[in-house]
Formats: sequence, C-alpha cells, structure tokens
Amino acid sequence: MQAIGFVSLWMLSWLFGGLAAHPGEHEDVVKHAIKLHRGRGAVATQRRQWVLESCRKLSGLLRQKNVVLNKLKNAIRAVEKDTGLSDEEKLFQVHTFEIFQKELNESENSVFQAIHGLQRALQGDYKDVVNMKESSRQRLEALREAAIKEEMEYVELLAAEKHQVEALKNMQHQNKSLSILDEILEDVRKAADRLEEEIEEHAFDDNKSVRGVNFEAVLRVEEDEANSKRNASKREVEDDLGLSMLIDSQNNQYILTKPRDSTIPRADHHFIKDIVTIGMLSLPCGWLCTTIGLPTMFGYIICGVLLGPSGLNSIKSIVQVETLGEFGVFFTLFLVGLEFSPERLRKVWKISLQGPCYMTVLMIAFGLLWGHLLQIRPTQSVFISTCLSLSSTPLVSRFLAGSVRGDKEGDIDYSSVLLGMLVMQDVQLGLFIAVMPTLIQAGASTYSSIVKEILRILLLIGQILFSLAAVFLICLVIKTYLIGPYYRKLHMESKGNKEILILGVSAFIFLMLTITELLDVSMELGCFLAGALISSQGHMVTEEIMSCIEPIRDFLAIIFFASIGLHVFPTFVIYELTVLLFLTLSVVIMKFVLAVLVLSLILPKSSQYIKWIVSAGLAQVSEFSFVLGSRARRAGIISREVYLLILSVTTLSLLLAPALWRAAIMKCVPRPERRSST
Repeated sequence: MQAIGFVSLWMLSWLFGGLAAHPGEHEDVVKHAIKLHRGRGAVATQRRQWVLESCRKLSGLLRQKNVVLNKLKNAIRAVEKDTGLSDEEKLFQVHTFEIFQKELNESENSVFQAIHGLQRALQGDYKDVVNMKESSRQRLEALREAAIKEEMEYVELLAAEKHQVEALKNMQHQNKSLSILDEILEDVRKAADRLEEEIEEHAFDDNKSVRGVNFEAVLRVEEDEANSKRNASKREVEDDLGLSMLIDSQNNQYILTKPRDSTIPRADHHFIKDIVTIGMLSLPCGWLCTTIGLPTMFGYIICGVLLGPSGLNSIKSIVQVETLGEFGVFFTLFLVGLEFSPERLRKVWKISLQGPCYMTVLMIAFGLLWGHLLQIRPTQSVFISTCLSLSSTPLVSRFLAGSVRGDKEGDIDYSSVLLGMLVMQDVQLGLFIAVMPTLIQAGASTYSSIVKEILRILLLIGQILFSLAAVFLICLVIKTYLIGPYYRKLHMESKGNKEILILGVSAFIFLMLTITELLDVSMELGCFLAGALISSQGHMVTEEIMSCIEPIRDFLAIIFFASIGLHVFPTFVIYELTVLLFLTLSVVIMKFVLAVLVLSLILPKSSQYIKWIVSAGLAQVSEFSFVLGSRARRAGIISREVYLLILSVTTLSLLLAPALWRAAIMKCVPRPERRSST
C-alpha cells in the first residue's frame, strides 16, 4: 500500500508538473518521468527535489488563482459603486466577472477530480470487473455533471451577451433622439422582456436537485436529417422551436411537451403526420375487411401493424397515438352506457356482479394448477390468469351496436347480461392495477411478512369497495337532482347550434371519468355511468345525443384499434404459430366452458338459452391485457417472452371472436331478430 501511495503521489506531482510546464518542456518532462519510473539515472535526493519543485509550481498556480479571484471581487465592488455606469452596463460587467470566477474554480476542481480518479484506479484490482464497472459509473456521473455545468455556463454567456447588446442599445439611444415610433417599440420590447421573465419556468434548475432525478446522456436528432445544410442554417431556429427529437441510452425517444418560450405557438409535426397516415391507410384496410366479411375494426388493427414497429415503422409518436386512442374507449363505453338504461341494470345486477367474480376465481385456480405442474411462480401464474380472464368491452360493444335487443316477457336480455359483466370486469381491471404493487412486494417478501401483505391487500380491496359505494351514491345524487336540469339547459342553449350539446355531453363524460379516477376506480366505469345516467332521461334524449357523439366515437375508435396494431408482431406469430394457435384455442375454449358453467348456475331457468351467446361474447382476451402486461414486465413479474405470448394470444383471440359470435347468434337467436354489427 505504501508503494501504491508513493506511485499515486508521484503521478499527481508529475501531472501538475506537466500542467505547469511550458509546452516546449513537455518532452523533457516525460523523459525524466520515465527515467524516474524505471529507477535509472536518478538518486533519491534528485527525485525528492523534483517532487518538491512540482509541488511548488502547483502551490504557485493555486496562489495565483486566489490572487486573481480577489482582484475579481474588488473589480465587482468597484463596478457596483461606479455611478457613471448604467444598470445594464453594471449587470453585464458583473456577470462577466462572475463567469470568469466560476471558470477558474471549475478548472481547479476538474484537475483534482482527475487526480482522484487516477488514484482510485491505481489502488483498484484490474481483474475485478465489478470495481471497474463502479469506477466507470462514477466517471460517467462526473461527466454528466460536468456537461450540466458547461451547459449552464454557456447559457450564462448567452445571457451576458444579451446584456451587452442591451447596454449598446442604451448607449445609442442616449446619443440620439428617438422618434415616437422608436419610443413605442422600446416600451414594447421592455414589456416583452418582462413577460418572458414572468412566464418562464426554471424547470431545469428547480428539478435538477430533486430526489430521484438523474442526469442522462441523450442524442438530439434534427427534424430533417437528409438535408444537413438546411439543418446547419436552421440550427438557431430549431433551438428555439424545439422541433428535434431526443433519444436516451435506453433507446427511448422524447418529443417536446412544453417549450421554454410559451409565447410562440408550436405543433408536434410527428404526431400530425402519424394521425394523417393512420386516417388514410385505415380506409383501404377497412374496405378490405368489409369485402371479405370481417369487422372493420380488424382493418384498423392491420393498419397499425403495417405502420408500426413490425411494419414500415413510420409512427414516431406512439405514446401520443395510444393516448388519443384511449378517448375512443371512453366514448365507446359512454355509448354503451347510453343504450344500457338503469332499469336494465337493476334487472341483471346480481348476475353482472357474480359472473365475472366466479370466472376470475376459476381462472386463477386453473392458472395456479397449471403453474404448479409447469413449475411457474405463483405470482406469475396469478397475473397471467388475471389477464386472460378479462374480455374486450369495445369489441363486444361493436358486436352489439345496432342489434335488436328487446326483452321478452319474463326473460333477461342477453345484451344486458353481457354488458353488465363486461362493465364489472372493467371495475376488476382498476382493482388489479391498484393491487399489483402490493402483489409485487408480497412476492418478494419473506414468510414473516406475508401476513402483513395479505392484510394490506384486504385493506386495499376494502378501499376499492368503499370507492365503488361512493361512486354509486354520487350517481344517485346526480340522477335525482342534477342530470335533468343540466340536460334541459343544454337542449335549450343548443337549438340551432350542436356545439354546445356536444361540448356539454363531453364535459359530463370527463366529469364522471375524473370522479371515478379520483376515487381510484376505473376511468372506463365513469364513462359507462355517464351514458347510463343520461339514458335515464328518456329515449328521445338518447337518440339525440347518440347522433352527435357517434361520429366522434367512430373516428377515435379507429385510432384506438390502430394503436392495438402497433403492438402486434407478425414475425413472432409466424415463428411460433403452432404454439400460439394451441394456446389461443385453449384459452378461448376454457373461457367459453367456464362462462357456460357459471351462467348455468346463476341464470334463471327461463333465460338459460342466452348463456351460449354471453359465453361466446366473453371467450376472448381484452386489449387491456396489453396495459397489465406492460406494467408487469416493467415490474419484473413476467419475462419478455411471456409478455410477447400474452400479446399474441390476445390478438389471435380477438381475431377468432367474430366467428364464435356469429356461430352463437346463428344458433340461439331467431332469424327475425338477427342484426349484428359484425
């Protein structure tokens, strides 16, 4: 250790000696250092003398830096006391001195950090990969911090340059008389500067010291990569407009969400191009599916496949497209609730509550059994079973759209049962998402803490049930006191102007969505309840609102189904087609059989015939398994391979759903009543 310390001290002194030496002396210093290292041509006294001389040079540099810093402080005080300078000139000169002070301090710190890193490397073991990795991480952090400091210094230099320009303008204005127009423009300029200072958010400075914030290295890709000359000439413009894309070391891509200067309007051209492309390609894909007898929604999914990562890879704003597609789900469920009156809800509420719960419990039981046989972790088995137990509400809503669903005397309408069970599954989805973090912790806990985790899960379930009770209480108050006067006001204000009606209905949807979200319940349930509340005002109200909202729903549904196609990977399906077909058929058959079994137990004898139709509607996997699967993959519950299997099985089950639905309709529904949207 003494030898290592001596070598480290010698390297430190050699480096400082090299820094202090004249450039012409570098070669002699290096030769002298090599001789010292090999122990040739130097005695101990000469070696000590060389070290002392290098240390004296280092101390001389540090003393000289302190002298310069003191002079800069005195210069700053002198500038501040100088009454002959304007405020702009004082600000510019003081800013320049402060930047030079910071440059001296940062240069000194950089030298000592480099020496510290060299000493740490010499003391380490070159065979220890973990130690070298830690050293590399520390150097990376130091480089990131240095880059941040350099960026801040560059910004300060820009500010100093701006102050210099301001000072020059003021001097010119003092030397000549201004016209009325020049005075007006000068006042406008000052007001604009104050406006920028007021609205500018110092997000970088405010958040860089927040706990959990990390510095990352990113690549900046300009808007038009093909024309480098155009980029070079537009660099300053793009710096201001934020039209470029950032890519981090994990290959995540970022687009500007909020600009520094909010006075200039901006548009996300990537997002606009993505929506335009999806809209244009959805038309031929929808026509093709209509021609071969498939629902148009599969044409929109194919559109997403062609434009997504597995196809042309032309969609840049994938997150934004998926976010807009979520509004398609919201409006779809609103129209479902609009056709699902509270009277029908009261008629089937027991079946809607019991059916999904029984099916989920049975699916989890079968999943644990197969997981035990295949030696799969219980946490992973429970999660996969939960994903597969959900069914697609938007898909079944498209099946039921426009079909005749009048209740028979003493019978229960199959559409009421099916929609009620699907809405209950949407509630379960919110519960699964809420419970997932606790399940992750429970899977990693020891036996002594499992009891606490179970109590936490039970407490969380109790909170969800309390939230559901609060939601339905709010719905009761709205139905009794608010919804009637609210709609009459909208109807009166919207005569000759449908904008008010559409805006009022949309605002009510978003209000119910927000209420359920604040109560930690599924947002989809809020949209469904909004439709159910409005449907309580009568058939004429339902028809009027549906005629206004349906076009909006149809367009947003196109975006939603196209966003599903972005996560479909045909090459993976082709490679594992046999396994995926077997898994998909197994899941579809199992869900169908379990649904028939559960409905046989809870349906009245007079309505047993609808169990085949309801079971056919439930025998597929919900597209929300994508959401659950992505969260579970990030949390480490499932692997990448399992995640791709869930995506593929979900997609194939959705493709098989129309055929199974048609078969059930052909068998169980009399011919005069058949009118399905498929």
